[in-house]
Amino acid sequence: MTLFALLLVIVAAICHASWNLLAKRAANVGPAFVFAYGLCSAILFAPWVLWVLIFEQNDWNWSILGCILLSGTLHLAYSLSLQRGYQVADLSVVYPISRGTGPFLATLGAILFIREPATLLGLGGMLSVVAGVLMIATQGQIKRLLKPEAMIGVRWGLLVGLLIAAYTLVDAYGVKVLAIAPVLLDWSTTVSRTVMMLPHMAKQPKRSWQAMRGYWPVAWAVGLLSPLGYILVLYALRDGAPVSLVAPAREMSMLLVTLGGLYILREPVGWGRLVGCCFIALGVVMLAGS
Repeated sequence: MTLFALLLVIVAAICHASWNLLAKRAANVGPAFVFAYGLCSAILFAPWVLWVLIFEQNDWNWSILGCILLSGTLHLAYSLSLQRGYQVADLSVVYPISRGTGPFLATLGAILFIREPATLLGLGGMLSVVAGVLMIATQGQIKRLLKPEAMIGVRWGLLVGLLIAAYTLVDAYGVKVLAIAPVLLDWSTTVSRTVMMLPHMAKQPKRSWQAMRGYWPVAWAVGLLSPLGYILVLYALRDGAPVSLVAPAREMSMLLVTLGGLYILREPVGWGRLVGCCFIALGVVMLAGS
């Protein structure tokens, strides 16, 4: 991975960590919040997309349209599954499972389906990052994920992780092979999944509007940071960075959240999370050098 691609992924991780912290405040709002921040994203990034359409993206075909539609469907399924998982299970179970299995499955898919070359250093870095994510999220008590009461969270986490891997591979194909402009791909998938939610929102518009009361500032913030972080990742992929390296490197957001809690919020961290930070840092160094 080039230094420029790594820098893009680092900035993306900062954005990702920030919007996840914000989204957790609106976990109880459910689908209405997913629709709201999608709508905010569509508005905020429309000028950039218009510029790309005029000066960059001139080629259109059925493959591009199909990729955009499939990506939008997968992103919608991911957003709804994540919100639902947070509602019915412990966040401390859903989040580590999804963020741990996502890069692992994406790396496996990139090697099997996109035919990316695998190196021992890259695979070792990926495994180190995954181990660090699990250590941070469980505070070193990974065995508790195997308890019967945690199984519902494990199932939702696995589903979310599978969807993360799926949309990562589809989007990588879109920017690498079909040469779709990253901001256009992300904006198009945002618009398509927001439109897909319109029938659901139209059933009870008053209830949905009331559910968002007090959460619109959060929706605007998430609507800015969530796409921006992912667009930077797509630019790194378009510039040649392999999925098998970028996907696990994105998990630096876990390290940043932990350090932010320690130094900014003065939260107790514990040995498990500190060890997890070391694993992620080591993994990123290995990925950068592979």
